[in-house]
Amino acid sequence: MFTGIVEATGIVETIQHNDSNIDFILNCPFTSELKIDQSLAHNGCCLTVVEINENNYRVTAIDETLEKTNLGQWKIGTEVNLERCLKFDGRLDGHLVQGHVDKTGIVEKIEDKDGSFFITISYDSTDEYTTVPQGSITVNGISLTVAESGNTSFSVAIIPYTWEFTNMKNLQIGDIVNLEFDIIGKYVNKLMKKNALL
Repeated sequence: MFTGIVEATGIVETIQHNDSNIDFILNCPFTSELKIDQSLAHNGCCLTVVEINENNYRVTAIDETLEKTNLGQWKIGTEVNLERCLKFDGRLDGHLVQGHVDKTGIVEKIEDKDGSFFITISYDSTDEYTTVPQGSITVNGISLTVAESGNTSFSVAIIPYTWEFTNMKNLQIGDIVNLEFDIIGKYVNKLMKKNALL
């Protein structure tokens, strides 16, 4: 379980294909604090640390993960948002995030609002996931508040701090981002569908 508050960014150092899986070796500021078998969110996707070697660590993305996320598009040098799992003795600054990417979206528009940024993201039509104004959404592992909501798109406002200290600053029109929709909204949606069948 995560909060969507990015701790730091890491850099992809090596990419190794292993049958249908991919091993990623990354470097990050807190590598020395990691442990084998620890859960770590990468752009919002929970991956398990399987090896630590000095300043680098390795994680493996299986085929299903690669199909649902943007991890397959990573290259050497890609900057990745990182968050260690939630500790229950601290404050919940973002919202409850599972680290299970629901689907990807496409960056449609980036507007500079004199210091802050307004980003519009579209996604394939679905009746499973939805957004609401002032609701929560996770984009590349970042807990954000929905500013505007459409049937297959939404917009978020990014403050300068988030822009500077995450990989948001690297986004370009057409980029693919990982999306995790609010868990409460997903449960409500499923319950409503179930009741409709009764």
